[in-house]
Amino acid sequence: MPAAVPQSASRGLGGTQTTRTHCPYCSLQCGLDVTAGDRPATLVPADFPTNRGGLCSKGWSSVELLDHPERLLRPLVRGTPGDRTSPLVEATWDDALGRLVDAIRATQARHGRDAVGCFGGGSLTNEQAYQFGKFARVALRTSAVDYNGRFCMSSAAGAANRAFGLDRGMPFPLADIAEADVVVLVGSNPADTMPPAMQYFDAGRERGAQHVVVDPRRTATARNAALHLQPLPGTDLALANGLLHIAVAEGLVDEAYVAGRTTGFDEVRAGVAAYWPDRVERLTGVPVADQRRTVFALARAERAIVLTARGAEQHRSGTDTASAWINLALALGLPGRPGSGWGTVTGQGNGQGGREHGQKADQLPGYRSLTDPAARAHVAAVWGVDPGDLPMPGRSAFELLDALGTEGGVRTLLVLASNVAVSAPDARRVISRLGDLDFLAVSDFFLSETAELADVVLPSAMWAEEDGTMTNLEGRVIRRRKALDPPSGVPDDLRLLATLADRLGAGRHFSGDPETVFEELRRASAGGTADYSGISYRRIDDEQGVFWPCPDEGHPGTPRLFAERFATADGRARFVRVEHVDAAERPDADYPYVLTTGRVLAQYQSGTQTRRTRSLQLVAPTPRAELHPDLARRLGIGPDDVVELTTRRGRARFHALVTDTIRPDVVFAPFHWGGGSSANALTDAALDPTSRMPAFKVCAVAVARADGPAESIPPPAAATQPRPQPHTPPSTLEPRHPARRRSTRMKSTPRFLQGVFPITGDGLTKPGPVDPALRYTVPHGTSAQALYFRGGNSTGELVYVLLVRDGEPMRWFPIGARGEVHVPLRVVEDLPGGTVVELHAAAPEGVTGELVVDLGLVEV
Repeated sequence: MPAAVPQSASRGLGGTQTTRTHCPYCSLQCGLDVTAGDRPATLVPADFPTNRGGLCSKGWSSVELLDHPERLLRPLVRGTPGDRTSPLVEATWDDALGRLVDAIRATQARHGRDAVGCFGGGSLTNEQAYQFGKFARVALRTSAVDYNGRFCMSSAAGAANRAFGLDRGMPFPLADIAEADVVVLVGSNPADTMPPAMQYFDAGRERGAQHVVVDPRRTATARNAALHLQPLPGTDLALANGLLHIAVAEGLVDEAYVAGRTTGFDEVRAGVAAYWPDRVERLTGVPVADQRRTVFALARAERAIVLTARGAEQHRSGTDTASAWINLALALGLPGRPGSGWGTVTGQGNGQGGREHGQKADQLPGYRSLTDPAARAHVAAVWGVDPGDLPMPGRSAFELLDALGTEGGVRTLLVLASNVAVSAPDARRVISRLGDLDFLAVSDFFLSETAELADVVLPSAMWAEEDGTMTNLEGRVIRRRKALDPPSGVPDDLRLLATLADRLGAGRHFSGDPETVFEELRRASAGGTADYSGISYRRIDDEQGVFWPCPDEGHPGTPRLFAERFATADGRARFVRVEHVDAAERPDADYPYVLTTGRVLAQYQSGTQTRRTRSLQLVAPTPRAELHPDLARRLGIGPDDVVELTTRRGRARFHALVTDTIRPDVVFAPFHWGGGSSANALTDAALDPTSRMPAFKVCAVAVARADGPAESIPPPAAATQPRPQPHTPPSTLEPRHPARRRSTRMKSTPRFLQGVFPITGDGLTKPGPVDPALRYTVPHGTSAQALYFRGGNSTGELVYVLLVRDGEPMRWFPIGARGEVHVPLRVVEDLPGGTVVELHAAAPEGVTGELVVDLGLVEV
């Protein structure tokens, strides 16, 4: 049984020794050799398959934090219990845990089990993530559990599950990128976010590979690509559908693959018919020539890979956007083909494993569904509890946070390894909700912005001080090995959870030993989609990691998925028809530009660690908003000026980085800072209906110069900040079968103004209506586009046909004597409901004859 007060996981390492472990940051999980004994520790990069001796600045500096002067070494509690305006003071573990346990019991007694909630993170080890989900459902018996991976990987996961029946970020090893002839990267900038991975892209280019980067910014990754597509944020779905339209029109679809390995293509083929190249150019800003070049490169390559990431997925239609790129990959026969496929670039260190073993509100270990009776029975048997005692699914991450402190919402919250005050969308609203809690407890290494708001703060061991496993972006399960003891009295989160469970009377179900917990995880995942049952610590050590699924100890693991069948009932991949929808917020007179957010090279996630790293602070000491020179000039903003960005949710200030690498209508802000420079104080919490992913990547914004260059950035005046929105109960969503059409589905209807008409000329300068049949009014509630004009002239003189919109001329079409003309209308703008379109004609005075007229339009 665990101790009533957690102990640091010391095993008396003693002396100086070198330990092979992994970087604490991104999903590459680069190999490191850490030498420790007398602190401080040192490291060198290891020759591990993902980094092959490479390391980025964040990895090199990671040991700096182990002995940082701001590191938490003792529990903190409020000087006056219940008063969060009183100072945080050091306390004993017994006092701190006592306050938390008392709050849990009092809250559940008064408001019910679901009034206590848990919020986790994608940096927890597999053992910790597994135990946190189990702790919520067994020790607390609450449905209120989710984690920050909902803000990261959930849309890609939703799309992969409905297409392939399985979500593993990259269904092939990272090394396959070096062998691909064409790679399309959508919304990903690995040159800044995971630099060691670039060696695989570099190797591909050296052997002649073409790389296409889709990003509204000309990032370091885009600068090295053969082709950079620069769409407006939020239009990636339209672009993917447009590329598939071209593939269909040009006969580039792998019809044998589609017929033999997929279902649902006919509906998708019909859907993308409305995404002709000219329309897609108007929606996205990507020229038709670049669309065609991309499709032909993918279709003609022997080995081709499509990778999506957060730029494409963090939208209110992020799941459908990922599905659109999967549809393109399936139509070209890529998934399961050697050296080819679709994948998504996982962000957080254990973003893959963190979502497989029970941290998500709707999941049980092994990527099982909490609503599946067989899954509940299997996991309950491993846990030694009654299946009926397991709660049903709770709210997703933002919905859980948005209901904090409300009737029916969480009143006491335990947060592990997450800084939601910085990382959540509409962050000021979330901070307000945290203040409405009856009790907040946070476990962290430092006093993060979220921990500053807590009643109890619990110190935790850091990455080099704990044992466990992680699952990287390839689905490779690896070992995080303990390189040195944590400071005295500082436990890891696994021991913390075991201790808390013991105090709550459930200690017999929990262990603080990582390998013991992993052995239980193996049993709990057995037979599930993410099957780890054949993976052991010994195998991981011997094989440099093991790829799941691995159903038994004799199984070699699965580096490449889908070679023979997909993880669906019939073994076929599913096409899913998806349609472009506008962003929840579009620019208007008050907020005329588009804001998008993301990461920069020298910072990571909410910055709790990297903003405290001296060497990284020298590289990126302040947050910098990127503006195009044309926009900066228009607004009177110079380099390094302090600019204020304003959305409907908040104001935040940044130093200006004036650069032509961004679109003139887009502003980029990094999300690693909080306080007065919080990008997420600005972002929109509009949620994807499938994944519940917030729309981090696009909202409407106003930009103004606040001050000239300054060393520090003063926060916006508190009085100017909008009030946080009140809590709105989440809407009830009906479960959607993968083949079910969205309510926002676009229907297209062709319209034609055509016929043969007599003409008598009044002079070329005097055009007039030809016939009432050549008049069309766009129905209200729809819009239309003109696709083409064809015309013929039986007279012996030049005549003109004029396209008229609401009485104003739009386009002249000259038709030679006894000639004909065919003009694609890619320059004609969208026509909203109520618009009147007519065809008029002009001929020399007295000339008679016939006109053949054919104007093609489409209503959408």
